[in-house]
Amino acid sequence: MIWTPHVTVATVVEKNGRFLLVHEQTDVGIVYNQPAGHVDPNETLIEAAIRETIEETGWKVDIQNVLALNLYNAPNGITYLRTTFAATPIEKIEGAKLDKEIIEAVWLAYDEIHARKNELRSPLVLSDIERYRSGVRYPLALLAQFNIHS
Repeated sequence: MIWTPHVTVATVVEKNGRFLLVHEQTDVGIVYNQPAGHVDPNETLIEAAIRETIEETGWKVDIQNVLALNLYNAPNGITYLRTTFAATPIEKIEGAKLDKEIIEAVWLAYDEIHARKNELRSPLVLSDIERYRSGVRYPLALLAQFNIHS
């Protein structure tokens, strides 16, 4: 058997002390999450993070730093290798069509997020925001991508 973790990205986007989250419908119910999703073929981690943030929130962002590399074993048995980025908002795209499972994009203060900790998609949501608030940042140069064609 080949073990294949799902490669995903997420962004922690902060503006004026509030964090951009998505309120979304999942197979386990309605939850809050960072803008996040799977990396597409031939896409860099940064490209995936920018794309997913736009598709789920309608916000263009500038990726600033790496926050965390998480290996998360979800209750459903799937393992996720998630790279989380710190990003700054650039602009809201007027009329952006969000992914079908997104109910809305919301800006919440840390206390509001903490109060909803039982409604978060995974423990990574709060832990990555807490990591951001504590000042943890890694340079984007930490990442490397090689496309080797035979």
